[in-house]
Amino acid sequence: MPRYIGFDLHKRVLEVCILDQLGHVEGRSRLTVDRDSLLSFAKRELRTDDRLAVEATTNTWPVVELLRPYVADITVSNPMATKAIAHAKVKTDKIDARTLAQLLRADFLPSVWQPDAHTSRLRQLTNQRGALVADRTSIKNRIHAVLHQRLIQPPSDRRFSRRGRQWLDELEIDADGRAALARDMHLLDELERAIGELDQALFRLAGEDPRIKLLITLPGVDVACAQSLLAALGDLSRFNDGDHAASYLGLVPSTKQSAEHAYHGPITKSGNSQARWMLIEAAQHLGNHPGPLGAFFRRLQHKKNRNVAVVATARKLVTIAYLLLTRGEPYRYALPARTSDKLRALRLRSGGARRSTGCPKGTRPTAKLPTGGSRTTKALATLYADEDVPALVPPRSAELRMIQRQPEVAAFVASLAETQVRPRLKPRRAESVTPVAARS
Repeated sequence: MPRYIGFDLHKRVLEVCILDQLGHVEGRSRLTVDRDSLLSFAKRELRTDDRLAVEATTNTWPVVELLRPYVADITVSNPMATKAIAHAKVKTDKIDARTLAQLLRADFLPSVWQPDAHTSRLRQLTNQRGALVADRTSIKNRIHAVLHQRLIQPPSDRRFSRRGRQWLDELEIDADGRAALARDMHLLDELERAIGELDQALFRLAGEDPRIKLLITLPGVDVACAQSLLAALGDLSRFNDGDHAASYLGLVPSTKQSAEHAYHGPITKSGNSQARWMLIEAAQHLGNHPGPLGAFFRRLQHKKNRNVAVVATARKLVTIAYLLLTRGEPYRYALPARTSDKLRALRLRSGGARRSTGCPKGTRPTAKLPTGGSRTTKALATLYADEDVPALVPPRSAELRMIQRQPEVAAFVASLAETQVRPRLKPRRAESVTPVAARS
């Protein structure tokens, strides 16, 4: 006969309530949350036909993996939904454990999706990288504050490039300021090293996942953003469409409706905040994109404002990403030059082969442009074939009609089928950069 067990899990202690099929309390326990105590309890108390319920929290998943072999089923519940269903004025660990067991027995427990091993590892690595990047930004802001407090204007806005670091090292500053800079620069170096190690591990995982190539064909989306999105969404079959995936990430407007009144407010911000933030950062750069996404951004920015356009474009990125992944297609309107750089970086940093470029051996190079230096970009279909990306699929009729209504977008789409030669941009010198004070 199956039993129903509720776990009220905390960081240090665990309250257990065991119910029989009629809902009567069969046993209670209070454990220390460590591996030995959990295994001892599992071997002593649990049966192979038991069903167990626990709320999602910081240490839920290691506990679930440890106890999974000892029970028939483990349900991880959504704590916000559980609180809405079973709200009580008297709240104790014993009551919470029994409530979970009762909801499980009644088959009324709102559960969350349990990620597989690959998705769990990807979530851990991307979350660690996000935390380290946030720490790096905090340290850079502290260095900026040291300079601002002393009314020092750096000669360039690239303060942490090689030239910028050299300028900071040679800067004449008081003893306290020099000590503060030295401490923060040391921490910054350590964080850069740790982020580099994490990036290398993430690029190795990206090279083994063909979905990454599809996602980085989206404008504004790099490997880090693509991996954060995959880690947050997990199994795409649990979403009916891209709109549900966007709702899962909290990129849809909140709605409050009663009778004839309806209010649509800011986005819900539910789900994975790291993936949502990275998608919004990706959308920040799409205002100048010549393709359909850029046209959508500019049209909405003209009607509303920039912030609304950014968030709406981030939502559209999720819906397009869902289609790319479910159909196995790359993005049809990517900028070839930028996409080539992203695919090449993924290939090289994931351990792929380096390919020779330039003129064949024994052939004298000739200038393709009167100005000299140039860069040749392959047609988008050729680029995808060379980088082992799935072939382009012709656009649907609705897409064609949308493109034909916008002459600038139609011209850009037509150019994607041709090899393009552009002047090679010269790197700007640090001395020629306009100082921050002059720009402000």
